[in-house]
Parts: sequence; structure tokens; C-alpha cells
Amino acid sequence: MWYNKGMKIQSLKEKLSELTDPRRQYGNIRHKLEDIIAIGLCTVICGGEDFVDMEDFGKEREEFLRKFLELPNGIPDSDTFRRVFENLNPEELSECLVNWLDVELPDRCVIAVDGKTICGSGNKEHKAYHVVSAFVAEAQITLGEITVEEKTNEITAVPELLDLLYIDDTIITADSMSCQKKIVQKICDGKADYCIALKEN
Repeated sequence: MWYNKGMKIQSLKEKLSELTDPRRQYGNIRHKLEDIIAIGLCTVICGGEDFVDMEDFGKEREEFLRKFLELPNGIPDSDTFRRVFENLNPEELSECLVNWLDVELPDRCVIAVDGKTICGSGNKEHKAYHVVSAFVAEAQITLGEITVEEKTNEITAVPELLDLLYIDDTIITADSMSCQKKIVQKICDGKADYCIALKEN
């Protein structure tokens, strides 16, 4: 694994405490932001899929979680998890987690940029979501991702995703959807090389 083996949960708490709290800053806030996010992240890592799973995970492991979380009012309910995660700044959270992981990428590593449609994410109100992500196979880690509503939006999402990453001296791979002058220029500006599939036109 390509990460700092000395990282501890305490350092994650410190990083999370620096995030902007999306909740109203008046009235009674019963749960600490870092507690909510830490439980949510642990739930997802252990295979949880939704906010109910986060509440269940917390209640089942409350005794253990209290060893490193404050939990002044116990485990948050699923609605609390939903409200917080729906309103968190995703870019801020992503940057926080990347800094915490202190990822040390292999020299000249390959970052695969690709878009995938999330099955089952569509409903009557919107089509299925399309996620554009940057994945390093050698490190088995996703460096970042952006959600868009249409596959065609992938063209504009890739430059935004690249802006979130440090790509110096890496090799970016992508399919023909990313065969765009602006995307190639963005990669070159980041001092990276690229391998992109060509379109017929």
C-alpha cells in the first residue's frame, strides 16, 4: 500500500475539524461534525451503502467508537447523517482526505481518468448519475471524482477533476471522450504526459 503507515485516527479527526460545518451556526448542534463524518467514512469503508447503515454501524460499535470520538449525545440518527453529507463541500472533503492519507504515488504512475454511469441512481426526477473519477491502479486508490448528470458533461468535468489533483510527472490515460484540446492542454499545464484514445473525427 502506498500510504503513510503511521497515520492514526486522531490525525483524521484533526483534519475533519478544519472542514466548514454546513449546519446552521446557531441553536443547538448536538453532534460534532468530525464525529458524524468519521462514522460515515468508517461505514462506507466497511461496505455500508446509505445513511441508515451509518446510524446502525454507529450504534453497533458505539463502545469502540468512543475510544477516539467524543459523541457528546450518542450516535447521530440517519437524518443527521443525510443532512450533513448532502450539504458538505465535496471538494473540501476530498482535499481533507487526500491530505490525511498522505498518498505517496509511485514514480511516473498512471492515473486512469474514466466516467461510469451509476446503475440504479436514476429516478423520475433525474437520469442516472455519471461519475468521472481518477484512479491509480498501482496504489489502489481513487484520487478524486466528480458527479455529472449526463455522460456528455464528462468533457467539462475532466478539466475540473484535473484541477483537484497534483499530476506532475504522472501519465494520464483516458478514453476518446477526453480527446479534447482543452483537456490535453490542462494535462500538459500540470506537467504530466498523456495517452488518450483518438476519435475518428
